[in-house]
Amino acid sequence: MSVGEAVTILRGGILQVLVIAAPLLLSALTVGLLVAILQAATSIQEQTLTFVPKMFVILGMLALLGGFIFSSLGEYTTELFKKIPEMAR
Repeated sequence: MSVGEAVTILRGGILQVLVIAAPLLLSALTVGLLVAILQAATSIQEQTLTFVPKMFVILGMLALLGGFIFSSLGEYTTELFKKIPEMAR
């Protein structure tokens, strides 16, 4: 296996992580920002107030995108397993 092939595999893995994590992180970021604006407007400084909505949004996003995440990971893993004989040479 050459260095170029290893870099390609690593690049694919990093891209896979970004595709899977980005929707969850962006939704949590959006909810956190909205709650922070609400807290600043109402002068409520409760730390747990930001945690609970983020948790529910992330769970909701996992419920919505769970099939996509698992199928995407399955396809990537299958492609990696198919490349094992080529890497052994």
